[in-house]
Amino acid sequence: MSEDDDSSGWHLTESDPAVFTLAKEYRELLKALGTPYIVDDLHSLDPDALSALQPIRALIFLFKCLPLAAEEQNCLGGEYDPDFTGFFAHQTVNNACATLAVINALGNIPSLKAHYRLTELLNFTTGMDPQTCGMAIASADWLREAHNDLSPPSTISLDGLGIPKKTEDAYHFIVYLPASGSVYELDGLKPYPVRHGTFEDSDDGWLRKAREVIENRIATYPPSAIEFSLLAVRDDPLLAMNKQLELLREAGSDAAAAEMLLKISDETSRREQWAFENSLRRHNHISLAHATLLALEKAGLLQPAIENARKVMRERAERRRQDGFTGMDED
Repeated sequence: MSEDDDSSGWHLTESDPAVFTLAKEYRELLKALGTPYIVDDLHSLDPDALSALQPIRALIFLFKCLPLAAEEQNCLGGEYDPDFTGFFAHQTVNNACATLAVINALGNIPSLKAHYRLTELLNFTTGMDPQTCGMAIASADWLREAHNDLSPPSTISLDGLGIPKKTEDAYHFIVYLPASGSVYELDGLKPYPVRHGTFEDSDDGWLRKAREVIENRIATYPPSAIEFSLLAVRDDPLLAMNKQLELLREAGSDAAAAEMLLKISDETSRREQWAFENSLRRHNHISLAHATLLALEKAGLLQPAIENARKVMRERAERRRQDGFTGMDED
């Protein structure tokens, strides 16, 4: 969530679920943090859809902030737990709510394996109050750099042109996770974690309870609203798949090993494609286009290129008219 006050060097990351696939970005962040977890976009809270992703460690809910009644702004059916014994940090700077949600989730995973810097940060904040924890996170230069790597490049500044600023929609990230036999909501803008009640002691017991809480929150939106997204923080399946491959090879199950190897190859290829797409999104294409136009002008090729483009467009428009299409301008 962002406003106009101090962001302390934390860049604004894209959060509108209609703009990009959130999981692609936050997989990169979890990788940078050295954790054995990935993030997947959830398009359904159906039990069958969730079971395919088990074990799920936490759910990160992104929603568009709406003006709610005073009673709805607090806990939406839950109750504050000032005695929460897990990790909880407040959001102390703007633009950091996405990364803060990830840290709040990771900080409550038992026996977390992570990069030494994250481990040291979590150990350092042990016993601190939420506000101080949030300040410690906001002061971590390495974490801020990892967060800023998720931001697209700033290409054009309209400051000083007297153009009225538009009010942008505000989005916010919160976490749902199991702790001490209950489902908790961790929202860095609230004073305490919100306890939403106990759940049945089963693999998907906490998810059933979390699904109920999330559906109640979604019900506060207009029926046609789509301004939210849901992410699942889960164990990286590639690690388990590689272990399974080793076991199959040791057992001499060549057919099963070949099938598993194909699955590993598909998963690896998909991640490489996502990494490539992320690199394109963060590339400054406007600067590239500007440099290309300058080079063409310097070489005396810009005007011929413009004339050729106009010729191609006129020919294309003529073909479309001959085919019965209308509405395409020649220039």
